[in-house]
Amino acid sequence: MILRYSGLTEIKGSLIAVQGVQSIVYDEMVEIYLDNGTVRHGRVTQIEGDKAIIQVFEGTRFISLSNTQVRFTGKPMELALAPDILGRIFSGAGVPIDGLGEIAAEKYMDVNGLPINPVSRIYPQNYICTGISSIDALITLIRGQKLPIFSSSGLKHSELAVQIVKQAKITGDEEENFVVVFAAMGVKNDVASYFQKEFRNSGVLEKVVMFLNLSNDPVIERILTPRVALTAAEYLAFDLGFHVLVIMTDMTSYAEALREFSSSKGEIPGRKGYPGYLYSDFSSIYERAGMIKNKKGSVTQIPILTMPGDDITHPIPDLTGYITEGQIVLSRNLERQGIYPAIDILPSLSRLMKDGIGEKFTREDHAILADQLFASYAKVQEVRSLASVIGEDDLSENDKLYIKFGTYFEKYFINQAPTENRTIEDTLNLGWKILSILPISELSRTKSEILEKYYIKDKELLNFEPDSSLFS
Repeated sequence: MILRYSGLTEIKGSLIAVQGVQSIVYDEMVEIYLDNGTVRHGRVTQIEGDKAIIQVFEGTRFISLSNTQVRFTGKPMELALAPDILGRIFSGAGVPIDGLGEIAAEKYMDVNGLPINPVSRIYPQNYICTGISSIDALITLIRGQKLPIFSSSGLKHSELAVQIVKQAKITGDEEENFVVVFAAMGVKNDVASYFQKEFRNSGVLEKVVMFLNLSNDPVIERILTPRVALTAAEYLAFDLGFHVLVIMTDMTSYAEALREFSSSKGEIPGRKGYPGYLYSDFSSIYERAGMIKNKKGSVTQIPILTMPGDDITHPIPDLTGYITEGQIVLSRNLERQGIYPAIDILPSLSRLMKDGIGEKFTREDHAILADQLFASYAKVQEVRSLASVIGEDDLSENDKLYIKFGTYFEKYFINQAPTENRTIEDTLNLGWKILSILPISELSRTKSEILEKYYIKDKELLNFEPDSSLFS
């Protein structure tokens, strides 16, 4: 029997407390009836004996201690789902905000998700092509992977996210079964409008499900947004058979909302004021990526976070790096040089790329090219440091070629227009063209048969002018 409880014992921030409750559970949904006739919603966040702490989604303004009634629904928060969620725009709590009406639900799913049995997981393989050379060649995104982007305030991670949504695709017969779930947390109105405008004008919105939580929306909604988005992704992947790419920006806003919520509950803070359970909370989100036996679809995640103070050791990027399978790091130094996307490839890594590239997936030279580009670019940093001490004129001829290689690598390989969509063939060919600036004796990570096929020996063919076919 569902009862209504009259009166509250406490109101604190977005939290209310009800005394004398029975048979309730954590995360249970609650309906709150105000004396003016309006109804608000919340969920149980803490249980202390017969006392329930409830977080109110719409805030506690105008809620009275004496004239408020609370009804526990007996179930967790659920998201209404149907195939026609594609092309729709929702709030961070899963409410339609595009003016197209409610979803005619075919299924309701708990937004907290269900744990995936490790035995039933499939090891991720097959790459997702983003059309961005530095990612596709060197930090390859694999289906079922979780690969975060570590950015900083002021860098163009929003533009990069939009470009990935527009260009990302899978190859083969399943190409039509690729969709994107896009979740934005704590964004300003102009940024939210930018996302909607770009997706609508490019024609990709029909294959995108958007969840938008604005900076002036309630904190609780920000905490729900990634879970709601991943619930939609799991439905599309494991019920409808789609391959789903989930992009979540900005996980720093999510973590700050979690810190605020934890503080309002009076919990003992951990590192830099974040709750001690931040790691397990992140895990409950990131571990919802993957592939399952006997299920056609997959869920791939690209969480985007801004590093406070450009500090990669900050708890948010630090804990994220422990859970995820690599990272894409954006560089403020490359940004200052006008390079887009400003991806710093040396600290960037995709731990699963080795099993999703090569002859069966991309091309037989992919892994060798990637290894050699990493090694050569690392050598560039050493030579640049040496040149800053002794001057570039006193460098050896090989070192001068490394300086040239580094400049061209950044200018032509990493750098590309936000509208430029390169195929994997174009990317790999471009990599070999720039690598051919260096003499064969310096390419210690390659094989003779691969060099014979792809290395450009005729240096007159290394035309890097703007009218070159590779850069037109």
